[in-house]
Amino acid sequence: MSDVRQFTVSEDDDGIRLDRWFKRHMPDTSFNVVVKWARTGQLRVDGKRAETGDRIVAGQVIRVPPAEAAAPAIMAAPKKERPPLSDDEIEFAQSLVIYRDEHAIVINKPAGLATQGGTKTLAHVDGLLDALMFERPDRPKLVHRLDKDTSGVLLIARSSRAAAHFSKAFAGRTAKKIYWALVMGVPEIRDGIIDLPINKQPGSGGEKMHVDEAGGLRAVTRYRRIERAASRTAWLEMQPLTGRTHQLRVHAAAIGHPIVGDAKYGGKEAFLTGGISRKLHLHARRLVIELPGGKTLDIKADPAPHFAESLATIGFDTAIGDLPLEEEIVDPGAEERRAKHKARDARRERRDQHRSRRGAERSIPKRKKK
Repeated sequence: MSDVRQFTVSEDDDGIRLDRWFKRHMPDTSFNVVVKWARTGQLRVDGKRAETGDRIVAGQVIRVPPAEAAAPAIMAAPKKERPPLSDDEIEFAQSLVIYRDEHAIVINKPAGLATQGGTKTLAHVDGLLDALMFERPDRPKLVHRLDKDTSGVLLIARSSRAAAHFSKAFAGRTAKKIYWALVMGVPEIRDGIIDLPINKQPGSGGEKMHVDEAGGLRAVTRYRRIERAASRTAWLEMQPLTGRTHQLRVHAAAIGHPIVGDAKYGGKEAFLTGGISRKLHLHARRLVIELPGGKTLDIKADPAPHFAESLATIGFDTAIGDLPLEEEIVDPGAEERRAKHKARDARRERRDQHRSRRGAERSIPKRKKK
C-alpha cells in the first residue's frame, strides 16, 4: 500500500504501550480501530505483527495502515477546529523563538508552560504552533517534550520530513540534551553515572514515578558538578542517556540530592532559604542535533528568570556553566535493550508460526470412517 504510514518511536515514548502511543500521537483514531488493525495484522512494529498492549522501544518503526482503511468500520468524529490565536498569543509565541531555519524552530520554553495539552491544561506549546508557521503552509510539529515546570530548549520540526529525521535522532540517542539543575546538598562524586530503573509509582495515577529495581525500565543519567556553595547546594550539568518520564528529577532525589523546588520528589526538604525561588530549578540548557542535510545544530537557551536570579544570589557565574561537550558517552543499557528486543521478536515469530500450523490443521478435512 502506497499510503501506509510509518513512524519512528521517539525516546519520549520509549517503554510505553502501543495503545498509549496512538492516544498521544493519533488521538482521532479510535481504540476500536487500532484493535481491528492489530487483529487483522495491519498494525506492525519493525515489520512484525503487533498487539495494542505491547510496549514499544525507542527507534522502532510503527507501520499504520491508511486512514481510509478505518472508514467502513467506524464513523470518524468530526475534527475539532482550533480556535484562532489572539494577537497577544501570536506575539508571545514568536517571542520565544531563539532559532529558525528551513527545517527547525527552537524556542526557549518558559517554566509553567506545558508542551502538550490535557484535561486541565489549556495553555500549551502545541496550542501555539499556528503562530510559528511564518508564512509556511505546514503547521510545525512537536518532536520531543519538556515537563511543564522545566524551562529551556525545545525543538520543533517545520515539516513531516524534518519531524521524522529529528524523531530518529532522539530515539537513536544521537541528539545530546544538556540540562542545568540546582540540587540540595552536594554529591560526593563530582562526575558520575546514575543507573537506576524507573516505573510509575502505584497509587499515583501515573502522575509520579519512582525507582523500581524489580520491574522498572532502565534509566541512565550522567551528571557533572559545575560549582558548589559549601555543603548547601550544588549546580549540576545533567545529561539523560535514556528518556524516562521525570528521569532527572527521580534520579536526583534517589541519590539524596533532590532538585531545588521539586516538592513532588524532594518533599519539604527540597527548598532553600535566603530568598531562593520555590519554583523548580531544572533547565534544558543545550541541544546538539544533526539537521537534515548533515549540518549540526548546537543551540543554548538562557535560564528562566527565577533560575538566573537564584544562581546570582548564591554567587554562581553563568559564564562557567557550559562544560566541554564529550563526543561519546556509552549507554550501558543499549546492548541489553537490543538483546531483549531481538528475543521478544523471536518469541512472537514462534507464536505466529504456531498459530499458522494450528489454522492449517483445522482446515484439513477429516476422513470419514467406513
